[in-house]
Parts: sequence; structure tokens; C-alpha cells
Amino acid sequence: MNAGRRFDELPPLALYVHFPWCVAKCPYCDFNSYTLRDTLPEDRYIATLLEDLRAQLDSDFGRAAQLAGRNVISVFFGGGTPSLFSPDAIGGFIEQMSRLLTVAADAEVTLEANPGTIERGRFAGYRAAGVNRISLGAQSFDARKLAALGRIHSPTETIRAAEELHAAGLSNFNLDLMYGLPEQTAEQAVADVTAALALQPAHLSHYHLTMEPGTPFAASPPPLPAEDSIDEMLAECQQTLSESGFGQYEVSAYARAERRCVHNLNYWQFGDYLGVGAGAHGKLTGPGLEIRRTTQWREPRKYLGAGPSGRTEVQVVASQRPFEFMLNALRLVNGFRDQDYEARTGLPIQGLVPTLTSLASRGLLQREDQGWRCTATGLRFLNDVLLSFLPNDRNYAQASSTFGK
Repeated sequence: MNAGRRFDELPPLALYVHFPWCVAKCPYCDFNSYTLRDTLPEDRYIATLLEDLRAQLDSDFGRAAQLAGRNVISVFFGGGTPSLFSPDAIGGFIEQMSRLLTVAADAEVTLEANPGTIERGRFAGYRAAGVNRISLGAQSFDARKLAALGRIHSPTETIRAAEELHAAGLSNFNLDLMYGLPEQTAEQAVADVTAALALQPAHLSHYHLTMEPGTPFAASPPPLPAEDSIDEMLAECQQTLSESGFGQYEVSAYARAERRCVHNLNYWQFGDYLGVGAGAHGKLTGPGLEIRRTTQWREPRKYLGAGPSGRTEVQVVASQRPFEFMLNALRLVNGFRDQDYEARTGLPIQGLVPTLTSLASRGLLQREDQGWRCTATGLRFLNDVLLSFLPNDRNYAQASSTFGK
């Protein structure tokens, strides 16, 4: 790999836009989100997002990586709760963003929404603004479980939101569900999946509730199911999803045919993405396969005050790239090909063969189609697999746990 690397050989490029406010902060959530206590600074925040984007495109590294000329394959409005922002605000950002970036004609444009924050008719407005995919935070269809999770919406609001999505022509939507909930049984977990499938989503994200450090749940854990019960509910939920035509393609992601999430696949395949908004992360590749990560101010008031000047850039050196690649690629059910590892990291796969072979001998990885993937056991113990690729740098190991938030 050298400075003459062709423009069309660079990884795909996506855009992540972070909206940090929520009506209420859930006790299990460790994402960069904040309870909205004052008037939403809608216009000011959109203006700062665009200022942030322009600054990244105009930076020395942005120009070297030709960010303004590369096709953007997906845009993801995440949070927090982006649906607190009006369709006019989202549409205004999309319009201005499209003047700064080359957006593919078939680009996937996703907006996260919580059922309790959607006013009637808003989905049609988001579609008119340029959004073509919605990710809806259902989490559960059991009112008692939603209360235990600190969620502010009801099962009825989720059902109504799904009906409005179909009516607005946004049938390409994802439902977020969680399992391993306080005092949940396998029967209840399957009932949640069945209720979700009845709404005819195109995609379903099925997450295990975990006690993340620094959250109220970590400080005072609720009564959780035993590990064997969690294994049982996951197996039964996966069977229900498979029988309904939802193929698993990532640890927590299931989709109908041709409805895999383009944006998340780009993360997992070690693609590039610009990150704008409070606390947003980015990963960009430049000439000679130089890789940098960008990070924005986390706290919204500081982000609004500092704007682009609060952005930091860190180079991802060769010793860190194997872990960063595996952190993403091994989440995929099909894993990765040797040639993709080499193309995205600039490193020969031979350097990892001893580690890969060792993991295979333990039944955690499997060699397949000139590449590697996790076995069912490896996916179950993915964190243990990933530890094998960590560089010998304690500070880096601690910092890397924030990637992708």
C-alpha cells in the first residue's frame, strides 16, 4: 500500500449523525445521551452539525482522503433520540449535507425513533425529507418489562408507530428488542419476538441486556434470569426468527432477504465513516492506507460551544489494526475473507495465522472460503475471542471499549 493507492480502492464511506438528547435516560443505557431539560436547540444544533461536517471536509486529512468526492453509501441519524427533531430540521440537514457530499442515488438513510416521541404523521414527513429507513426502539411488548427498563412508551405506541410506518411507505424498518430482561422467562422472550414479527418489520435487532459500567443498572442490578435460562431464550428466539424468514447475519442482527443494514455492515466490514454531532466517532482512510479515528466533544453544550474546534484525531497504527478489524468483522456470522483483511488494514494475514489457528483449535473460529468466521461457540464467547487480538497497550485497550458508541 502506498500514497498512489487508487481513489476507487478506498473503503466505502458512510455518515453518522449523533443527536444526544432523550426525554428520559434509560437506566441500562451507556450511550452518549442526556435528558432534555430545556428547549430543544433544534436550529442551532443543525447549524453546528453542518459546520462540523464542513470543517472535516476542509481539513488537511479530509482533503487527502477526498471525502467530498467519495460516494456516501449510507447516512445514519442516531442517538439519543433523533425523532425529537422535526422532519423540517432533518430535511434541512439532508439538503445541505447533499451539497457538501456526493451521496449515492440508492443511499440508505436511517433515522432512529422511539415510539413515545413520535407525533402522528411525522413518519410521512421524515420520508418526504429523504429518510428511507427507520429504526424503532421497541425493546419489549410487555408493559411491565418496559417499566422495569425505564422506557416511557407503551406496547400500543409501538404498534401504532409500525402501522404509521407502513402507511407512510417506510416498510424498510428495524425493531430493537432486548432479551434477558429482569425476571424474564423464555416464553416471554419468544412472545416479544412473535409480537415484533406481527408488525412486519424488514429487520430485527435482538440485544442481550447487559449491565454496562457507570449506569444505574450496574450500580443496582435488577433481578436477572440465570445464564442457562438466557441461553434457552436466545435459542428459542433464534428458531422463531429463522422460521419466519429472518436470517442472522451478525451477533444481534436478523433481516429479511436484501434488508441487511447497509450502514452497520459498513462498520462491521471496517469501512469508513464520518462522524458529526456530540460524542460522534469517525474512522477515515487516507492515501497510503493511513487510518485515523475522529472524536467530538461528548457534552452537548460543549459541542455547541466548541463546534469543529472540539474534534480530536488519532492515528490507528499498524499494531492496533488487527484488533480494530476483528472487533467489527468477527461479529458477522460469515466472518471475513483474508483479502478483505489485507485490503482494509494494509497488513498481511500471515501475521495473524498463529492466533487464528490457536482459536480454531479451541473451537472458537473456523476456516472457511479463504477466510475466517466464529463458530457458534465463538459468537457466544466473542469477547474472549477478541481479547486474543488486543495490542499490548493497556491505555489503548481501555479506550477501545468506546468505539462504535
